Amino acid sequence: MQMKKADIGVALYLLCAIIMLIVPISSTMLDVLLALNISLAFTIMFTSMFAKEVLDLSFYPTILLFTTIFRIALNVSSTRLILSTGNPGNVVATFGNFVGGGDLVIGVVVFIILIIVQFVVINKGSERVAEVTARFTLDAMPGKQMAIDADLNTGAITDAEAKKQREKLQQESSFFGSMDGAVKYVKGDAAAGLIITGVNIVGGIIMGVMRQGMDIGAAADKYLILTIGDGLVSQIPSLLISLSTGILVTKGSKEADFGTVLVGQLFGMPKVLYLVGAVLAFLGIVTPLNPLIFVVMGVVFIVCGRIIANTIEVARIEAETEEVEDIGDEIRKPENVNSLLQVDPIELEFGYGIIPLADVNQGGDLLDRVVMIRRQIALELGTVVPIIRLRDNIQLNPNQYIIKIKGIQVSEGEILFDHYMAMNPGFVEEEISGIPTFEPSFHLPAIWITESQRERAESVGYTVVDPPSIIATHLTEIIRQYLADLLTRQDVQNLVNNVKESNPSLVEELVPKLLGLGDIQKVLQNLLKEGISVRDLVTIFETLADHAAATRDTDILTEYVRQSLKRAISNKYFPMNETTSVVTLDPSLEQEIMGSVKQTEQGAYLTLEPDKTKSIISSVESEIGKLEKLGKNPIVITSPIVRMYFKRLTEDYYKDLVVVSYNEIDSNVELQSVGMVTA
Repeated sequence: MQMKKADIGVALYLLCAIIMLIVPISSTMLDVLLALNISLAFTIMFTSMFAKEVLDLSFYPTILLFTTIFRIALNVSSTRLILSTGNPGNVVATFGNFVGGGDLVIGVVVFIILIIVQFVVINKGSERVAEVTARFTLDAMPGKQMAIDADLNTGAITDAEAKKQREKLQQESSFFGSMDGAVKYVKGDAAAGLIITGVNIVGGIIMGVMRQGMDIGAAADKYLILTIGDGLVSQIPSLLISLSTGILVTKGSKEADFGTVLVGQLFGMPKVLYLVGAVLAFLGIVTPLNPLIFVVMGVVFIVCGRIIANTIEVARIEAETEEVEDIGDEIRKPENVNSLLQVDPIELEFGYGIIPLADVNQGGDLLDRVVMIRRQIALELGTVVPIIRLRDNIQLNPNQYIIKIKGIQVSEGEILFDHYMAMNPGFVEEEISGIPTFEPSFHLPAIWITESQRERAESVGYTVVDPPSIIATHLTEIIRQYLADLLTRQDVQNLVNNVKESNPSLVEELVPKLLGLGDIQKVLQNLLKEGISVRDLVTIFETLADHAAATRDTDILTEYVRQSLKRAISNKYFPMNETTSVVTLDPSLEQEIMGSVKQTEQGAYLTLEPDKTKSIISSVESEIGKLEKLGKNPIVITSPIVRMYFKRLTEDYYKDLVVVSYNEIDSNVELQSVGMVTA
């Protein structure tokens, strides 16, 4: 793979640092590299100032490491030249003589001041801010992720926007976590510079006295100036980078121009400038301070305050004008009706009395529950639930809510905000008083009780549920009921793509050679209609691939798939190490049903006489009543060839009736027949 020029440049930068640690370099080359180091320090500082957000410098911790290594290498090289030749180049000598004013004491004092500012002020503060920011960023991640999910569920953002925000959140957490450790580079670099300077002073005096025969005074004058120059030329870039670090970690994740926001926040209030100007003028007139300086500066502040006040007023008038113009343009422009044509798959609309349950600022957790519903159903049934839109509707009663599927209302409910729903499971020790009602999901009788009655109700055996749980349970059951209708071809395509990543050969064999997306969609819908999970898509697709060559009848293919999923079906309906009570089908009735099946190009259907159908339904009612008296789920066992026809015959009358064939039951399941459906 061809390396990019930038990669080569970074590699050469690091290689140069490593070479300088080992190989001596000339004073001219040292001057060039010191100039490069100073330019990089200014570049980093100005980039940190003008970056709109911290992720614009997401590699900043790595940059700190690289620049630290390079500065240390420069220190080693300059030290080698000072001690060996006494000529470290123009840059070091200039910093020692010019910045230090040619005076040893001044140079030492300036160097010490730089060290103190860097250690005590900038590095210490940056380290603490980075530590606290990293801690708070990591602690806030779950809440921010839930907020993104909530915005996604309410329709405030799209899936793509949610993905982008999650990625940004992850990058921010990684950045601040890295910065918490990276500031140690800067702190350690400053400490290393101080130690190197001290070693250079001692080593320079020794070299001057012992090797060059100089007296201590002359050696100190020569080598101390050079050493201080070396310390200054390394500490000033280090100080700039420390300043950059402080700017970046205190800047946080604010997406704004640094200079504009800073000046606007500091000098954006005219009355503050008036007060400052008045105080300066007062000090210049009343006190012995120079009146020319203080009075003039006070007048300048007052004039600036007046200018800013006029600017703010003009901006306000322009904003009002633009707002009026925008409103006019909005009124005049033709209405975009395309957005009105879109139908949300699932909607939850509620009256204003329920708004606190969905408002995070008021402590409501309904949005979080909606997120959990989608995750729960995805794990349980193996398909992604579409986005659930939550909206308030002033046309509803304050405590009313409705659930819509594809824009059509399918269910509704009503809650009391400050109450709890108490349901009698059948064995309460003592009945309590309350407002009679019905549980919306399963239409069971219940009562509304107050907060003060809750503990009492639970102690005597009532099942007590809070309003958000009522709505969430109701919504979950409705989604389960209509999940097959919500499964689109695009959803199927997404599922196929997921399988293709791990089993490409299977998908290539099945789609589109044997079956199209529409056929697979019908099979999956048939399974979901009866509450069968489609998570095991590999097994489902392999079964379809095995039998699609013989038949493309999606109903028959569904039966083959069900038989392949017999372990999952058995686990769902038949508990292990327990005998399950069921109802069977009379063999003669099975023969009669099969004899009435009529095959057409569009599929097969039953042609039973109405009286016969009525008789079968009556027998089903009688037999499942036996199961209900025993407290058992209504389950009917049939032969494989009859199962789907008997299910179609009964589903309009008994929606929750479970119909299972013998081939869908695992061999270790124990069954007990308590009745037989006859005609």
